[in-house]
Amino acid sequence: MTELSGKVALVTGASRGIGYGIAEALVARGDRVCITGRNEEALKEAVEKLGSDRVLAVAGKAHDEAHRAEAVERVMEACGRVDFLINNAGTNPVFGPIADLDLNVARKVFETNVVSALGFAQRTWHAWQKDNGGAIVNIASVAGLSASPFVGAYGVSKAAMINLTQQLAHEFAPKVRVNAIAPAVVKTKFAKALYEGREEEAAASYPLGRLGVPSDIGGAAAFLTSAQSDWVTGQTLVVDGGIFLNAGVG
Repeated sequence: MTELSGKVALVTGASRGIGYGIAEALVARGDRVCITGRNEEALKEAVEKLGSDRVLAVAGKAHDEAHRAEAVERVMEACGRVDFLINNAGTNPVFGPIADLDLNVARKVFETNVVSALGFAQRTWHAWQKDNGGAIVNIASVAGLSASPFVGAYGVSKAAMINLTQQLAHEFAPKVRVNAIAPAVVKTKFAKALYEGREEEAAASYPLGRLGVPSDIGGAAAFLTSAQSDWVTGQTLVVDGGIFLNAGVG
């Protein structure tokens, strides 16, 4: 195992997919990591794979205030610090035109994707970062950078996440840097509806010739929580295989 870095991270929604890829990258460089997720069994499996000597898990729903409090308290009790917060937990329970969207569904999307991220940021700030510094990374989406047919509510929530990143970066400076990552389609269970059964066709429009994988986002998150990004805050790093290049002329 890599020598311990002395740093501690909290990664939400990390039993699988992008969150797991981020946790894996942070563990690989020597951080201790707390992962959260809704499914306790999936979390246990993730801890076993990542290493129980480096990783602890707290099961619960991101939009539950009590869960957020428990997660931060557990990290502080076990590790005595929480240097990095990666807000990855998210939901997109519906596909279809936003004109017909059930507003209760819209509220659920915002509660999970935006309000929970703010709630976790507030708690890590007061528990450790306000006095000791650190970094926050919010997982946004390219859906938050332009119109996103059939995932409109998700896209609007991710646009809010990008603005939340800027607000927090301004308010938490100079102690804490806050940045976002905006992935395009990454091969996860969460995004299967966007590529399942047609992956080759979906990947063909990407200049780099493939869809993303969780380790692509893990590498970006590791950079944004490292000393190499010490002069970067309030930014949104687009990790999209070049798909936005297709919006150009020609």
